[in-house]
Amino acid sequence: MNINTTKLVRRCCLTALCLGLAACGGSSNNNDDDNDITDTQEFRIDVTNLTAAQPFSPVAVIAHDGSYSLFTVGSPASDALELLAEGGDNGDLLSDANTSASVITTASDTAPTGPGASTSLTITVDEDQTTGLELIATTMLVNSNDAFTALNNLDIANMAVGETRRVNTISYDSGTEANSEAAGSIPGPADGGEGFNSARDDIADVVTMHSGVLTADDGLSTSVLTDIHRWDNPVARISVTRIQ
Repeated sequence: MNINTTKLVRRCCLTALCLGLAACGGSSNNNDDDNDITDTQEFRIDVTNLTAAQPFSPVAVIAHDGSYSLFTVGSPASDALELLAEGGDNGDLLSDANTSASVITTASDTAPTGPGASTSLTITVDEDQTTGLELIATTMLVNSNDAFTALNNLDIANMAVGETRRVNTISYDSGTEANSEAAGSIPGPADGGEGFNSARDDIADVVTMHSGVLTADDGLSTSVLTDIHRWDNPVARISVTRIQ
């Protein structure tokens, strides 16, 4: 073999070696990318309004690790819950929730849900955040002074794909506004009043089960409500389905 032929063989071997190393390097990077992929679980929350004439404010949803609480019956409502229960505004409630290390994700509907109607929201949670996973869903009954309903801390951990958990929820009184049913005090279409007022003038400043409304048809002449605005419990049906 002459000198030129030897040099050519060496160059070919060197080129093949470099290409082989480059190919190995590319394969390693692809494996790293695959390992970075995180599996997720997806849930659909369906809310049905069971009342005859109580529209719901936009529904708020909070997913957390089991150590977060929206309210406790017999204890005062937070300022954010007061804003929701009196005016239907869930902005502060979700903002406060998102500052908590216990909260994984939140969501809000974009519009009210009318009597007899349903709405759906979807949340996505990383697989490694599903231990102890619980769900809150809440909304105001807007033809009232401060009534709300809530799915409070439903366990949705370990749900199988396609599984549904369903709860009928009752109405609560936030205890932050007197139930006068008077003109100018109710934000819903029955009145179009102010809704939220920072003064807490109810009999007791604690969350309780709501006793219902008094209407003009019940003999309360100052009430802007009629018999159609009354309700019985439950007021909402909330279903949670794991869809992925």
